Amino acid sequence: MNNLITVIQADITTLAVDVIVNAANTSLLGGGGVDGAIHHKAGSKLQEACRLLGGCNVGEAKITGGYNLPAKYIIHTVGPIWKDGQHNEPGLLANCYENSLALSEKNNLQSISFPCISTGAYNFPNKMAAEIAVQTSLAYLSEHRSTLRITFCCFLDTDLEIYRALLDRD
Repeated sequence: MNNLITVIQADITTLAVDVIVNAANTSLLGGGGVDGAIHHKAGSKLQEACRLLGGCNVGEAKITGGYNLPAKYIIHTVGPIWKDGQHNEPGLLANCYENSLALSEKNNLQSISFPCISTGAYNFPNKMAAEIAVQTSLAYLSEHRSTLRITFCCFLDTDLEIYRALLDRD
């Protein structure tokens, strides 16, 4: 296992890391799942900050403060909605991770925590999503000689098991 990558089971809104990643929708104004939880716990200033960002396209990433969260910042990225795998869903999901990691480094952040992007209401297959997350993160760390500490924060037992199996192989 790469010593810069860990996996835990937790509520991402409780993590005291430099930045947590929000699996947002294109409006960035809050929604269900992890997006709703982050907006709820971060407070009304997050809504104001997101309104100023003017939305976000699928695969892109934007940053705000963490406000009432223990994390200093929030990176908002919009994962793809799974249709059938024939609409560049894997590539768009990889872009979420790549762009979030790049934005973290651009802002001199040392630790980042990702939820399982697109696997909830967006129906991306969990195992494929985890493989993309791990492969993209390992490639990023290698290519950029990065020392960014990455945590995959799983909410579900099944996701935790998938990530553990993938990371134990490497």
